[in-house]
Amino acid sequence: MIKFEKFVLNNGLRVIVHEDKSTPMAVVDVMYDVGARDEDEDHTGFAHLFEHLMFGGSLHIESYDEPLQMAGGENNAYTSSDLTNYFCQLPTENIETAFWLESDRMLSLAFNENSLEVQRKVVIEEFKEHYINKPYGDVWHKLRDLSYKVHPYKWMTIGKKLSHIENATLQEVKDFFHKHYTPSNAILTVAGNVSVDQVKQLVKKWFGDIPAGNKYERKIKQEPVQKEPRMMEITAPVPLDALFKCWHISSRLDQRYYTAEIITEILGGGTSSRLFQRLVKEKQLFSSIDCSQTGSIDPGLLSISGRLLKGVTIEEGENAVFAELEKIKTEMISVAELEKVKNKTESMIAFEDISLMNRANSLANYELLGDANLMNTELEKYQAVTREEVLEECRNIFTDNNSSTLYYRSSVKE
Repeated sequence: MIKFEKFVLNNGLRVIVHEDKSTPMAVVDVMYDVGARDEDEDHTGFAHLFEHLMFGGSLHIESYDEPLQMAGGENNAYTSSDLTNYFCQLPTENIETAFWLESDRMLSLAFNENSLEVQRKVVIEEFKEHYINKPYGDVWHKLRDLSYKVHPYKWMTIGKKLSHIENATLQEVKDFFHKHYTPSNAILTVAGNVSVDQVKQLVKKWFGDIPAGNKYERKIKQEPVQKEPRMMEITAPVPLDALFKCWHISSRLDQRYYTAEIITEILGGGTSSRLFQRLVKEKQLFSSIDCSQTGSIDPGLLSISGRLLKGVTIEEGENAVFAELEKIKTEMISVAELEKVKNKTESMIAFEDISLMNRANSLANYELLGDANLMNTELEKYQAVTREEVLEECRNIFTDNNSSTLYYRSSVKE
């Protein structure tokens, strides 16, 4: 049981405090309720661009990293389709440094052509390195665009097109900041060797006077039910032919999400999983194969991806995948197999909770979902999944009309 207290400032900033006196450290985590799904389709990649811009200095603090390092701290950030998260860890006695830094960039991030140009170049290089020049780098750009027709999950967090970042104007960037990076759209989580009273004083001192801003109201187009299979083929200079398949699954807060999680573990959770054992080890069709799901707040995707061995066609590989899916759709999984996955899930959750940083991040994540206490009850939702539900959900998910398939053919000749 992870204990915490929560309060809300007058400007709408939600604050969560998790005390842990066993450590000399503290974590300060600021999560903004903004991700790639909140972008305009003609101006994508902005949430990720801000992940970089927020380290470029604010009006009163030229460098974010330098004062934090002097206080013995370290920091990082990440962006997803659903959220943007900034977090730092430092010795408790220096915690006020983190409050000073985070509040100043929330109130008065420094905007100028120079800082935008510097971070623009960084993001453009990242786009090229990971998504254009890397083998299979464009897979998820293609798959998302194939799987989603109206929902903004159809583009990647890095952005839909390189030109959107190349052409972003300073005014567009400013407008995006003032719309989303406000106290009423943020969750501040403080964890470690702190007290609730101490955090309350610091939060009021550093964040209490920041204007609330207008609470952002989401109006996202929901994806209609897919009614026919979708297919795409690519030929590129990659080392091996590869198969990628996606199916739509339920949203993060639906009980069926937990069933889908268990299905992905059964099919693709490591070397003891069904797909690895049958298609890599026994049949020797794939050099590697994975099954995962996006874990997104709105309805997401479950995917199977594998690279074929030389001499094996994509069609052969796909037929072998179909055979495994047919099996899990028609035969009830054993009690032992379900228990094994549930035990593994319990171990993974317990292991994640060891880290102070992870605990702070999880509390913020669950608060964003609607209730930080989900962190303490989520394991029960996994434990409640039955064999019958797994069978039913496999039949719901793995249908042709719900599938999007990408054949990635290698143009490299022997």
